[in-house]
Amino acid sequence: MTGKTVAVVHGAATIINAIALGKGAAFGVDLWTKAEVTLTDDPGVIRAEITSDPKESTLLIEKTVSRVLQLFNLEKSFGAKVKTQSNIPIAKGLKSSSVAANAIALATTTALGKKLTDIEIIKIGVEAAFDAKVTVTGAFDDACASYFGGIVVTDNLKRELIKQSPFNEDLKVLFHVPPEKTYTIDSDVNRLKTLKPLVEVAFEKALEGKIWEALTLNGLIYSSASNFNTAIAIDALAAGAVAAGLCGKGPAVTAVVTSDKVDSVKTALQRYEGEILQTQLNIKKAKVQ
Repeated sequence: MTGKTVAVVHGAATIINAIALGKGAAFGVDLWTKAEVTLTDDPGVIRAEITSDPKESTLLIEKTVSRVLQLFNLEKSFGAKVKTQSNIPIAKGLKSSSVAANAIALATTTALGKKLTDIEIIKIGVEAAFDAKVTVTGAFDDACASYFGGIVVTDNLKRELIKQSPFNEDLKVLFHVPPEKTYTIDSDVNRLKTLKPLVEVAFEKALEGKIWEALTLNGLIYSSASNFNTAIAIDALAAGAVAAGLCGKGPAVTAVVTSDKVDSVKTALQRYEGEILQTQLNIKKAKVQ
């Protein structure tokens, strides 16, 4: 047993939001969250700190660590001190919860000197997200894209990875991140579920490998239903983006671009209030440092 472990997991972005259909798709991006877990001899006490956003709730951290300890029947043997650090803004639709849960579950398991499969670690984070009430669908798609990198298509209800594929293009990713926060648990799920027939069309495109068309279609559908400004994504497309659409439940908008269009798309996004994050596609898997 090591007692202390640091794990790094990369970010993800939406292709298909799973709320309407129970199935989703996502892809890896080169943002990151780092979780440092130190075991203590103070059973049941989990002290947590989000160093990059100290005012946010630490409940997801506590629930994730608790689930790992319970899995190995060690909740009466250990407590933990956990610090997370991230360059992913919280409550913007940018998968901060899924990424953090992956990193914490991986770091805690490793600190205990235990081994789990990748999917088992991902599922711990998904269940902890339900425990902490930071998800509607469990975000299994986001969690898989974050953990494995590349492109994933999933059945979130069955927790099944339907399809995994690498990227076949070298593209950049821009996020327009408005100042307001929105929390997944506040989503109007019944309203969003009325979109099911439309989201099914986008999901079929994702299954066929037309992921950028799927992303744009999904984004327009969910933006319209959630009363977010669809013009942001459309302006990005008009400026040359390969794909653009709402990320998760928003408010952030993803724009996927070729290198030669980064400046023109960035200019289009800068017309709207908020910050622009620039990153790239990610194929790196979650790892222990």
